[in-house]
Amino acid sequence: MERFPSYIEVSSSLEFTRLVCALERTPRVSFLHEFNGKKVLSVQMDMIKESPVIYYAQVDNFDHFLSYGFKSGKEESLMVESTLDNSKLYSPIVKIKSLPQSLKPSSKSATEKYQPIEIEDLESLVKLNYGFDDVPFPLFSFPFNGKWLIGVFLNFNEDGDSFFCYVILNEEPSKPFLKHTASNASTASFVDSTTDHGYSYIKIIKLQETHPLVNYDQIQN
Repeated sequence: MERFPSYIEVSSSLEFTRLVCALERTPRVSFLHEFNGKKVLSVQMDMIKESPVIYYAQVDNFDHFLSYGFKSGKEESLMVESTLDNSKLYSPIVKIKSLPQSLKPSSKSATEKYQPIEIEDLESLVKLNYGFDDVPFPLFSFPFNGKWLIGVFLNFNEDGDSFFCYVILNEEPSKPFLKHTASNASTASFVDSTTDHGYSYIKIIKLQETHPLVNYDQIQN
């Protein structure tokens, strides 16, 4: 069976920078290449039945590194040529001249889907990250049927189905992190930064559109 990569657009270059840099022990490498006639930065985040799941953002300009940090309490994403500022995190940008056939976008739709599991609340969603405090899984959020879904993609069995464990939100999440503490799960809240000591944080990545790889037929409206 042929396996095709799935390319999924995040809502901005800042979302992409957060994805590859924020809360990572070592920032991920970003790949610069052509996609549908435009320059994009991309990173592979998952495999579903041996098919790559790749997230990307369009870019108008680029340099050697993608810089991520905070300025006046707000996130900042910049293209830079060096890593001299030790207060920042940096994702190296690798320029790809041409993609191999196995990573080229296809007009064919993916046949494998994530199976949805609705979680009762944010506090329960947070608990799925317990044991992964060093590098917590990112949460992905996107619109669906007038509301927003936020959740994590997991595979509990390497040879089995992949799942999207999610919570339904009435509004778009306006802040980029979910703050919580293992000693009191009820403290889970959306925040702008990761500066409060004594808490753990999970980054949130907003997508440009509804995620194309979730089996929405299994979601009850």
